[in-house]
Amino acid sequence: MSYRILTLSPGSTSTKVAVFEADRSAEPKAVFKSNVRHDPAELAAFDQAADQLQYRIGTIERELVGASIDLEIIDAFSGYCGGMGPTEGGIFAIDQTVCEHVLNCGMNHPAILGAPILHAFAQQTGKPAYAVNQPDTDELADVARITGYPGVYRKSHVHCLNQKEVAIRYATELGISYEEGNFVVAHVGGGLSVAAHHHGRMVDANDVLEGSGPFAPNRSGDVPLRPVVMQCYDGAEKRDVLNVIGKTGGLKGLVGTDDTMEIERRIAEGDEWAHLCLDAMAYQTGKAIGAFSAVLGGRIDGIILTGGVSNDEYFVDYIREMVGWIAPIRAYGGDFEMEALAAGAVRALNGTETVMTYTGEPSWTGFALAGAPADIEA
Repeated sequence: MSYRILTLSPGSTSTKVAVFEADRSAEPKAVFKSNVRHDPAELAAFDQAADQLQYRIGTIERELVGASIDLEIIDAFSGYCGGMGPTEGGIFAIDQTVCEHVLNCGMNHPAILGAPILHAFAQQTGKPAYAVNQPDTDELADVARITGYPGVYRKSHVHCLNQKEVAIRYATELGISYEEGNFVVAHVGGGLSVAAHHHGRMVDANDVLEGSGPFAPNRSGDVPLRPVVMQCYDGAEKRDVLNVIGKTGGLKGLVGTDDTMEIERRIAEGDEWAHLCLDAMAYQTGKAIGAFSAVLGGRIDGIILTGGVSNDEYFVDYIREMVGWIAPIRAYGGDFEMEALAAGAVRALNGTETVMTYTGEPSWTGFALAGAPADIEA
């Protein structure tokens, strides 16, 4: 039996939409992909991202009609669903509870529209809709949360969907299930996340959203705290400091570009500073992989590299030289989020993965232990 799966991922100015076909055992294959652009002038008419819901549904429906795709032929819907808050990983059925939660979570980003759009399509067709390894998935072990700054705890903000997808793929290559294996996965794109996957759970990871871990093409990563604090008290604008942490730091701040191909061109022309900075990003990534290998006690089935930078042979070779002695290294260059959404829907339809019901209760709410400081929200 074959399935047709519609996947989507809402972004700030566009919505990625795809249709995949798959039988019960084969990897889903895309038969349609589109990045639906939204007119900035039309988006400007909406005060909040939640207000864009009907507008985005309409633009997606018109795109599908233009491609002669009828929603009635779709067997399941699956999407990138922001705003669900911390949950365990896996597949959740998208229902009214999910939609009400994300639309009222206080998050003003179109990612919150993933679940309501899919729910609308599911209601229209009578087919199921799923949230697969949603972006706020948090499975950290308690011991991994503690920091030396009272009230500041580590949380999980990583490229969960893509990380788990490539770990599932590599486990399949090894002839084991994802839940049977131990993996260290590094997603290296504009942001950079590294996580320890222990028997199907991401038990430790850097927080790419809050600025921890290796620096990335456009994010600062871990830095000494005192100089940043002093800069803030010396009059630096909050917005500028946050931009360095999340948008203009990393390679972009150091060498003026976050394009590793451009950096390698400069290196070939003799730019020693660009060479050192690219090496430093690879070095920090390798160091993080080594640290998360220790989390798993060195019992690792594979080290996996993914994200756009993992297409770069120089970068991959640098990592292999650093940590290839720990475990075999497998690179899946690029982003497989849409494929991961389709594969998750197939597992749900097949019954090979349990579909969970969303309650709105977060997977972590702070420590209830005596003496534990309250969580300081960012």
